[in-house]
Amino acid sequence: QLVESGGGSVQAGGSLRLSCAFSGHSSRTYWMGWFRRPPSKAREGVTAISPSGGTIRYADSVKGRFTISRDKAQSIVYLQMDSLKPDDTAMYFCAADPLAEPLASLGGANYWGQGTQVTVS
Repeated sequence: QLVESGGGSVQAGGSLRLSCAFSGHSSRTYWMGWFRRPPSKAREGVTAISPSGGTIRYADSVKGRFTISRDKAQSIVYLQMDSLKPDDTAMYFCAADPLAEPLASLGGANYWGQGTQVTVS
């Protein structure tokens, strides 16, 4: 089970931090990541992180502004979002997968959270 938190409304240039708690006996061995669905647009991959935290992938649109990290002891993944833009407005979904692909390529995942709304004005 994946449970996101931390969404909300913020002005352009501001910051938000999303959290995703993953409960499961093997969660520490899973790739984890974030996707988003902007209004009236298709879902897009944002970032992914390997089980060790040693491999990270970002979409070009968020490079240098967003940072993913994971607390392996608590099976929590964070998404620090800085310098937010109105184009970042979307429903953000946490994702997890026991295999590297397709999550490592930001192509999808087998496990999903319910989503948390981020609105940038």
